[in-house]
Amino acid sequence: MPPLTSDFPNGFLWGTSTSAFQVEGAAAEDGRAPSIWDSFCRLKGRVDNGDTGDVACDHYHRYAEDVALMRDIGVGAYRFSISWPRVLPRGRGVLNEAGLDFYDRLIDRLLEAGIEPWACLYHWDLPQALQDRGGWANRDSAGWYADYAVLCARRFGDRVTRWATFNEFSVFTLFGYALGWGAPSVSDRGEHLKVIHHTNLAHGAGVDVLRDLVPGASIGAVHSFQPCRPADPSPENVEAAALFDELWNLCFPDAQILGRYPPRIARAIEPYVQAGDMARICRPVDWFGMNHYAPLFAQAEPGAVWGCGFGAPPEGMPRTDIGWPLQPSAFHEALMQATARYRLPIYVTENGYGTKAPEAPDAQGIVMDRERLNYLQACIGEMARALKDGADVRGYFVWSLLDNFEWGGGYGTRFGIVHVDFETQTRTPKESAKWYAALIGGALAGQTAAAPGTGRFAGRS
Repeated sequence: MPPLTSDFPNGFLWGTSTSAFQVEGAAAEDGRAPSIWDSFCRLKGRVDNGDTGDVACDHYHRYAEDVALMRDIGVGAYRFSISWPRVLPRGRGVLNEAGLDFYDRLIDRLLEAGIEPWACLYHWDLPQALQDRGGWANRDSAGWYADYAVLCARRFGDRVTRWATFNEFSVFTLFGYALGWGAPSVSDRGEHLKVIHHTNLAHGAGVDVLRDLVPGASIGAVHSFQPCRPADPSPENVEAAALFDELWNLCFPDAQILGRYPPRIARAIEPYVQAGDMARICRPVDWFGMNHYAPLFAQAEPGAVWGCGFGAPPEGMPRTDIGWPLQPSAFHEALMQATARYRLPIYVTENGYGTKAPEAPDAQGIVMDRERLNYLQACIGEMARALKDGADVRGYFVWSLLDNFEWGGGYGTRFGIVHVDFETQTRTPKESAKWYAALIGGALAGQTAAAPGTGRFAGRS
């Protein structure tokens, strides 16, 4: 039996997460137009094996099967993202009814299964048509996003009250506009600063739209939040880590929640900030969404866009086979840091373990993913410790429900608790899914509040 079930308060929410581009597929069906990630995938050598999101997990056609899997695991909530180019193919103007209908069907099926829909408005898939107008580097992008938010709020707000404005601002802006590792593959400090500020403006506009149009809306944003440490104690790397901490962890939630940019970013971004902007950005939110995987190690990199970059973890620190440090205690650290700095209820909106191991079903149909299971158990233990230490954590969403298109890693990197055979699209719950189901079942069994069923897998080890 899984441990920890008595360590979580009544009403604690257990869920799982995906994103549209990573799972939906149907990239050119029913009126969907290309996003910046469709374009990026077609740049030679940018995605492992030349993989694309054209089919992904075929969730667009198999969503009912995937909702049934979630019901069987026993999750109480599902965080998904809405594909902007599926509902507004040109990014603005004429809506796509077929795309909107898909999310109607998904939301209705979730509610029928007793699973609360958590909708994220932006998970990195800007319509290519808007990128052709300058994308997030164009200040008008905040208005484009607000109009898109109006459409989604009016269409789905009668059934969806939990909303995230964006997923991981720091990752898509840093990778896409400074490092050139992701869409739209830009490496320019000035462009990066504009994008930081304009996406913050878009967030504030989105909060106002959702507050006005969705009765009882519970609104937050999802931040990648990882303790940032110097690769070694040299002064240049200590400074690199402080700057990287602002770029990765602080420049978005500080602006959105505290109403100011952290000091190094504030000096750099000042030319792009107009009168009244910080008030437009700092709008009241209800919760802090945290995605956490591992601590970051930074080093000075003269000649890089920001003069800093990723460094190696200390010698001897365990790593996953995709090179990420393994230190679950950093999760406790991150939860306590966010609690002290932002003083908002926290929902852990992503936490998971990625591997390049094939993890295929064995002859008995079992997918043994012991490393993932151990990692999840350790992290959930650290979350329980943070709760005891005063962190106001209200829920936990494992990343990810399915093996999926893992951005630059393509289909060779797997994060799912459910195995996907990408040739047949067959889904097979891994041992981590069974463990998670048993954890949820045990936790809910000790609660008196109404809760979804404990799931078909509950109680299995």
